[in-house]
Amino acid sequence: MDLLQSERTFSPYGPSHWAILLLAAAVASLLVGIGRHYQGARATRRISRAFAVVIVAFQLPLQIRSLLPAQWNIHLSLPLHLSDLAWITAAYALWSHRWWAHAPTYYWGLTLTTQAMITPALDAPGFPHLDFIEFWGHHCLVLWAAIYLTWGVGMRPDWRGYAATMGVTLTWTVVTLGINSLLGTNYGFLNHKPSNPSLLDLLGPWPWYLAVEFVVLLAGWALITWPWTRSHADR
Repeated sequence: MDLLQSERTFSPYGPSHWAILLLAAAVASLLVGIGRHYQGARATRRISRAFAVVIVAFQLPLQIRSLLPAQWNIHLSLPLHLSDLAWITAAYALWSHRWWAHAPTYYWGLTLTTQAMITPALDAPGFPHLDFIEFWGHHCLVLWAAIYLTWGVGMRPDWRGYAATMGVTLTWTVVTLGINSLLGTNYGFLNHKPSNPSLLDLLGPWPWYLAVEFVVLLAGWALITWPWTRSHADR
C-alpha cells in the first residue's frame, strides 16, 4: 500500500504499476489454489457464482457512473471496448461454466487483457483515484476469471472455442469500426493507435496494424490452444 500511496499520478512502470502487477499475480495464484482445493460440483459452483457477483457488483455501478451527465464523454463512456464485452462474458462464464463463455474469457484474458496491463493506456491520477481503481479492477478481474476457470476449476479451451472466439472478435471489430467511423471515436483503438507506447507500435501504420494484429491473434491463440488439445488427444 505504501508503494501505491507514494505515487500521485500514474506512470507506466512506476511504483503503483509494479505493485498492481505483483498483486495480480498473487491473487491469481490464490484463486488457482482455492479452485483446486474446493473441487466438487456444489462447492465449485458456489465459489464461481460468488466471483461472478463480485465482477458485476464492481463493474455495473462504474458503467452507470460513466453514463451520467457529469461523467459523460462520447469518446470514453460507451461500453464499446472489447474489455467491456470481456467482463460481461467473464461474469457469465463464472456463473454458468458454459464452454462458449469460458473460451473468449480465456483468450481475451490471457492475451489482450494482459497486454493492456503491461502497456496500460491510463491517463489518470494514481491510487486511490477512482479511475485508477476502475481500470485495474476491470482488467484484473477478467484475468483472474480466466485463470481461475482454467487452472482452478479445470475448464479447457479447444479448437471449437478458438473458432468461436475469433468469430466474436471479428464481429466486434467490424461493428465497432463502423460505430467509430460514425461517431469519430476510437473504441478498441481500431481507428488509430493509443497515445501511450503499446505493442501496436510494432505492427505498422493504420489500417495495416489491424491486419497484422489479426494474424498475431490467430497464431497466438492457436499456440495457447494446442497444448490443451494435444494433452487431451494423448490420453
